[in-house]
Amino acid sequence: MVAGDEAVLRRSPPAPDLLRLHEAVATLFATQGDWRRAYQHLRSALDIARDGSLRDALTSSYNRRYLDERLYRPFADRQPGPLGLALVDLDRFKRVNDTYGHLVGDRVLRRVADLLQEELPPEGFCARYGGEEFVLWLPGVDAGHAVRIVDAARVRVARHPWSELQPGLRVTISAGLAHEGPAEPERQLRSADDLLYAAKRAGRNKVAYHDAQTTRLITHSE
Repeated sequence: MVAGDEAVLRRSPPAPDLLRLHEAVATLFATQGDWRRAYQHLRSALDIARDGSLRDALTSSYNRRYLDERLYRPFADRQPGPLGLALVDLDRFKRVNDTYGHLVGDRVLRRVADLLQEELPPEGFCARYGGEEFVLWLPGVDAGHAVRIVDAARVRVARHPWSELQPGLRVTISAGLAHEGPAEPERQLRSADDLLYAAKRAGRNKVAYHDAQTTRLITHSE
């Protein structure tokens, strides 16, 4: 029964139908005495009902409010298992705005958000952290897999045909990835921020992460 419900949810019906589905599944779990799963589905229904306030208006990715709700929710409500958190920043984005204008800059942000949201794990998401910064939430994957996901996003951005948007335009990202399990998301985000600065200091267009207490950088070309 549970596996079937999750398969239905993954097919992503329209929001009103998905809202009713979460409510129905919550009711069913409650009648079975499974209060934890019932609560999880009620929380999902609440998120859908408020979806307009949980999405970034420009990029349609999740916004800072949604991210904060995930970061600071009670420990008992957090998803068990490992979690990777990547803080992603567009390299020299001010130069894009200054050279091509803010309308082009907005189009770049929207496209980067689309590229970041590709190939995320189940239950993973991308949220706009602020300005030209995004967070990738990567649950249920080991450290090596998380590194591959983030670096694949870096390569997608670097290889995108930006010159079709504006001749001469080139866009890259840098990222700091913190991976832990069980997850402590608030502390992880601070670690990811420190690693992001390491990637920037190393020359940008890189992913920085910890490996056996050592900071490592992915430096191969795109």
